[in-house]
Amino acid sequence: MPGNSGVLVRAAANGTGDSGPPRVTEPVTEGAGIRELQAALAGQVYLPGSLGYDRQRRGHNLAVAHAPAMIADVTGPADVMAAVSYAASHGLPVAVRNTGHGVSLPADEALLIATHRMQGVRIDPYAGVARIEAGVRWSRVIHEAAPFGLAPLSGSAPDTGAVGYTLGGGLGLLGRAFGYAADHVRSIDVVTASGTLRTAHQDQYADLFWALRGGKGNFGVVTSLEIGLVRAPRIFGGGLYFPGRAAAEVLHAYRRWTRDLPDAMTSSFAFTRFPWDREVPEPLRGRSAVHLRFAFHGPAADGEGLVAPLRRLTVPLLDTLRDMPYADTGSIHNDPPGPLAVHERGVRLRELDEDAADVLIGLAGPDSTCPLRLVELRHLGGALGREPEVPSAVPGRDAAFQLYLAGVPGGADGMQVEPVAQEIVDRMEPWTAGAASLNFLGAADAAPERIRTVFAPADLRRLAEVKRIYDPDRLFRFNHNIPSMRPGG
Repeated sequence: MPGNSGVLVRAAANGTGDSGPPRVTEPVTEGAGIRELQAALAGQVYLPGSLGYDRQRRGHNLAVAHAPAMIADVTGPADVMAAVSYAASHGLPVAVRNTGHGVSLPADEALLIATHRMQGVRIDPYAGVARIEAGVRWSRVIHEAAPFGLAPLSGSAPDTGAVGYTLGGGLGLLGRAFGYAADHVRSIDVVTASGTLRTAHQDQYADLFWALRGGKGNFGVVTSLEIGLVRAPRIFGGGLYFPGRAAAEVLHAYRRWTRDLPDAMTSSFAFTRFPWDREVPEPLRGRSAVHLRFAFHGPAADGEGLVAPLRRLTVPLLDTLRDMPYADTGSIHNDPPGPLAVHERGVRLRELDEDAADVLIGLAGPDSTCPLRLVELRHLGGALGREPEVPSAVPGRDAAFQLYLAGVPGGADGMQVEPVAQEIVDRMEPWTAGAASLNFLGAADAAPERIRTVFAPADLRRLAEVKRIYDPDRLFRFNHNIPSMRPGG
């Protein structure tokens, strides 16, 4: 290996395939190589067994445990460049983590770059844009933009990392009104596998700019984004919680309701099994419930009129609908705080007809033994179904719904969530339009054959070519890796 200073490493052999032959040698864990990397960083290097290593390697999703060869706790682009260059010269694969919400594979024997200390946020209220660094969470961007009546196209959980979410497409609370978060990216600073910091936008590294917006962490370490903000000082939003026994009635009413909606209304359906937890509202504690979520970009009175037919279905257990500042939108889905272990699966649906709804209720509804904590349908269409002014790799714009499944492995009832989730995915195949966008996939979706169902064939070929150009040795492969396109593939 050129430039390895005589120190050999064992490259991880547990990628998604196409990662090349493993180099079976001794891991770099001490000595001059480590001192070399530490000297190049303003941040800290952690090794297995060192103080802080366990804290640094743990992400939000505890279902996947990471055992990296070393961790670089970086403070800025210069640290990222030094860490990637070090990894490339020593044959170490690279994993990247901010919050660790999106997990695909264990970052074993890798150099794990932790970006959570990169906290810069700058709002330009006149241009309606924000510059955000790699460690920023949406809650920070929301807070900084709010005084100007502006908001980012953030998702259901404000504690999610803004950069990873956006690179994976970014299916947000106001998606039908404004499209994917990736549609509003102006420029991207990214360190590619050569250790080079590049600024990609529609007129410079245009192929890389296209691929990063939807292809996520396959092409380098993004150090910052410039994103467009939208005017949304307040929205009408919240949830309706119905008893679980009403799941079939509510789902059929909901799917009919979504047929004729203005783009300003973004919504979702979820069948949820709530734990006995003091943080869960008392009416929901320990119960199965149907949760309808709404985010309407418009006058509250108009939003009230739109949801009125669903409000009348039956007496809700809880009604949280209200006019709210955008800063309160985390209460709409009310995602549980982490960290926690979650097994995730996701598929796109071409349609949700009566038969599809019946199959889903039979598999996961109140009369089933389904152990999943969450069975969710997000309504797509509107601006999510239209190509943005600057095209991106975000897949599935012709889908009608996204189905997302989440369960806690090894629950108290002893049922395994993985085979149940797989059965639902298999049984919904007649209505499936491919795997979900990368943000909604878990470790079970990381195999190359699964990734091939995420993107259209032409886009997959283009992504593979960008991967070949900017990461030919697949340094970045602890993700939902873009498979190589061999002849005939």
